[in-house]
Amino acid sequence: MKPSVPPSARVLVPQAPAVVAGLRAAAWVTPDGEVETLALPEAARRLGEGVAPLVCHAPETAQRLGTARFEALDLLELFAFVRPARFCLPTPRGLAEALDLPLPSTLEQAAATLLAATRALLAELAGADPTAAPIAWAMASGGWPWGGAVLAALGAGETPHSRGLANGLRVWLRLKEWTERPLEPPTGDWPVEPIEARARLVRLLGEAAEERPQQAEYASQVSAAFQPRDVAGEPHFVIAEAGTGVGKTLGYLAPASVWAEKNGSGVWISTFTRNLQRQLDAELDRVYPDPDRKAEKVVIRKGRENYFCLLNMDEAVARLPVHGAPGAVPLGLMARWALASRDGDMVGGDFPAWLAGLVGRNLTLDLTDTRGECIYSACPHYRKCFVERSIRRARRAEIVVANHALVMIQAALGGGEETAMPVRYVFDEGHHLFDAADAAFSAHLSGFETAELRRWLLGAEARGRSRSRGLRARVEDLLTDGADKAAEALDALLNAARALPAPGWRERMAGGNPVGPTEAFLARVRQQVLARDPDSRSPYGLEAHPRPPVPGLIEAARALDAALAAIRGPTAALIAALAGLLDDESDTLETASRSRIESVCRSLERRGVMALDGWRDMLAALSGETPPDFVDWLALDREGGREIDVGMHRHWIDPMRPFAAAVAEPAHGLLVTSASLRDGSGDAALDWAAADLRVGIRHVAAREHRAAIESPFDYPAQTRVLVVTDVERNSAEQVAAAYRELFLAAGGGGLGLFTAISRLREVHRRIGPALDAAGLGLLAQHVDAMDTGTLIDIFRAEENSCLLGTDAVRDGVDVPGRSLRLIVFDRMPWPRPTLLHRARKEAFGGADYDGMLARLRLKQAYGRLIRRATDRGVFVLLDRAMPSRFASAFPAGVVLQRLGLAEAIALTRTFLGSEEGAAGA
Repeated sequence: MKPSVPPSARVLVPQAPAVVAGLRAAAWVTPDGEVETLALPEAARRLGEGVAPLVCHAPETAQRLGTARFEALDLLELFAFVRPARFCLPTPRGLAEALDLPLPSTLEQAAATLLAATRALLAELAGADPTAAPIAWAMASGGWPWGGAVLAALGAGETPHSRGLANGLRVWLRLKEWTERPLEPPTGDWPVEPIEARARLVRLLGEAAEERPQQAEYASQVSAAFQPRDVAGEPHFVIAEAGTGVGKTLGYLAPASVWAEKNGSGVWISTFTRNLQRQLDAELDRVYPDPDRKAEKVVIRKGRENYFCLLNMDEAVARLPVHGAPGAVPLGLMARWALASRDGDMVGGDFPAWLAGLVGRNLTLDLTDTRGECIYSACPHYRKCFVERSIRRARRAEIVVANHALVMIQAALGGGEETAMPVRYVFDEGHHLFDAADAAFSAHLSGFETAELRRWLLGAEARGRSRSRGLRARVEDLLTDGADKAAEALDALLNAARALPAPGWRERMAGGNPVGPTEAFLARVRQQVLARDPDSRSPYGLEAHPRPPVPGLIEAARALDAALAAIRGPTAALIAALAGLLDDESDTLETASRSRIESVCRSLERRGVMALDGWRDMLAALSGETPPDFVDWLALDREGGREIDVGMHRHWIDPMRPFAAAVAEPAHGLLVTSASLRDGSGDAALDWAAADLRVGIRHVAAREHRAAIESPFDYPAQTRVLVVTDVERNSAEQVAAAYRELFLAAGGGGLGLFTAISRLREVHRRIGPALDAAGLGLLAQHVDAMDTGTLIDIFRAEENSCLLGTDAVRDGVDVPGRSLRLIVFDRMPWPRPTLLHRARKEAFGGADYDGMLARLRLKQAYGRLIRRATDRGVFVLLDRAMPSRFASAFPAGVVLQRLGLAEAIALTRTFLGSEEGAAGA
């Protein structure tokens, strides 16, 4: 029984200073409220004396102070414990918003906020659920700095026996089991008429909603994707471009929800970014306002590698020593989250992305099934597995929200873990389909991929305790008496797998000491790339044509082919033997064992047979010719000047061919939609041809439907597009000065886009102090110790901050309102001239292909600027070489102005009406 503790004893605030670091100075607030503003080196010196302060995001604080990680009481860790699976921006302002505290506007106020947040969170623990105390004891035993204060706030009583400290971390004991349900009946074929789509849209919007004719027209047009198919292999294929502000999400949810209800089956809605998945989840509240009904009818479906794995957690807890260890801290936070999580989704779900940066990936994100080692029904936690629960819910859901990669992989495997292939798809963010298919249907014979296959087959080989499970550990209990063929095939497979790269292969490769046929081949590949790439001293990736080969490459390829054949044979034999068990023991085999055998066979087919066949085809091409639909090349991948991978690569020249065969043709209807499918060349026929190329409709004998719904926004009045003509784009000093003055003129709300990480970092270094002095926050991808999604969340929430990023930011940001009012591109976004791009350029129209890609990137970036009818924004390109013909990438009526930097700064300040900009400048 929990002892009674007086309220005064429940809040034991640690006597520690609160520290917040800016770009130029740090605020230091003592426990009794004394405020100091310190130079960054002085703050770092004080921390070096052993002070453990209150901070918000310790890694980011250490980076700004220019010091190594230090012991701290991180408020984000406390928040994650007190409010698991709840959203909070990882900033003092974010904590204040989440806890309803006064919002800070200065560094000093931010530091004071940490003290107030500490008191608020500890006070909140008095009403915590009963699982909190056992978890807190385990974390305290691991040296958690918050341990004493949290236990006092919980009134946790006496210390548990040391053998019971880990009990609180065993979350699987407190989770409910899922239940198996009968298979769903076959899908119906009733159509959705345009009038039904409009009627459903009216209901979703509510009677008081303003009339939006573009949205109603869009809903009518896309309902064509929900007509019954008349001929096998000829789906209803709708391509619909909907300008920003049309409201396409509800526009397609209207007919999709009608079809699902009428036909008793699910519509799969596929996205590319996590941001849109979150937006869809929110919009679906309109379709299913009752939370319980929504939980039954809507599923967000992702690959296994996205979900928390209970077996990995179990094994991690088992590795903890009896008398506590630092690992108990992240595991405790994971336990708190897992018990509160909606569906166990750790990538884009309710898991706080910033938590892995605080306590490490090893005992947070790496607890997912990133290794592909699931043992399915042999797992003791199978009946509570988040993944299995999600799969079963998806089978009876009306709306399944997935991502492009999962949809394509499932389709390539004939349904994968689903019992049947979906017949209706909506591909939102359709402009990413080409790139998603390119990634899904490519092959890579590289050191990383071959070493991963060895690890998947053999398990951990390095010394030390590892949870990496080999194939034998995953399937041996299935090989009952009489399964001699399967056992022999398994032994042969594991023996042959030793020809693949063993741990330490990168070091051996760099040192010129390859071991085994795979490493010998990769060494020759590395030799050829270094010899042939004209810029072999570059810190970035290098490439080379595969032919003509350097001496020894063909011989090494033949030896590797023989080694791969020795793996492929027993892999196929093991699949056949396991499949034979399904027939031979059909009368006694339990359902769970049958399902597990089928899953193992699928994994062996995908990770073994399919991969090996692709690699062997690539090796054969070295002494012959690459098939005409593909392009092969050799590459040495580098990151920050360090070699991370080497190998041979094969991509489809047109990856929409396999997309069409695997996804589009088996479907009955599919909608591909986006705000930027057409590239804006100025020629309507060419624009639709570009869209057709990117979505693959030309490879399908489909019933084609096209729609283009213009945005309701007044872009000529709401935006300005400027090309600055007097900034030398190769001068880091001039480019940085342009970014600084433009951001100051806008008073923040600036998004800086770069085509190279090195230029981004240099600009950040140069402009940070000036923006900080003006009171403008500066965030940067590849600089700040936070993931990209978190940086975008902060940028969205803090109206006067600025963000520097690359393509991932351009494609993933959705920031309505004044938080994004200026976009600055450092130069024309021409495609990178890789060997793959060269092959596609030759196949898709030469220079016109380059122009199409550049226009699409400009169009997509510009489309981030205006998200509401009240938004205003300025788009600036710091590249005088931009051809005038690319003005067609912007909406009709928007005039592209060429002017000098001083004029651009003045226009930005005037157009945005920024008082902050005027003061800052």
